Amino acid sequence: MRVEVRTDREDGVDKALRKLKKKLFDDGRIKEINERRYFEKPSSVRRRKHKEAVQRNQRKLKMRDAEARRRGLRR
Repeated sequence: MRVEVRTDREDGVDKALRKLKKKLFDDGRIKEINERRYFEKPSSVRRRKHKEAVQRNQRKLKMRDAEARRRGLRR
């Protein structure tokens, strides 16, 4: 996969690297690289993904509850 970062000539290498890192992070490639660094058993992958899904759902419920409280629908 190819990633292209366009910058002005005056920006310099630091800004180009910052843009590249941001693009890779937004694409999810950084997370994938870190996950593939070591072998993970299939059962561990399933367990980790399930745990992440549970955390995501709890976060959604918490946000929904906070929104309802703000609107005065719940105490």
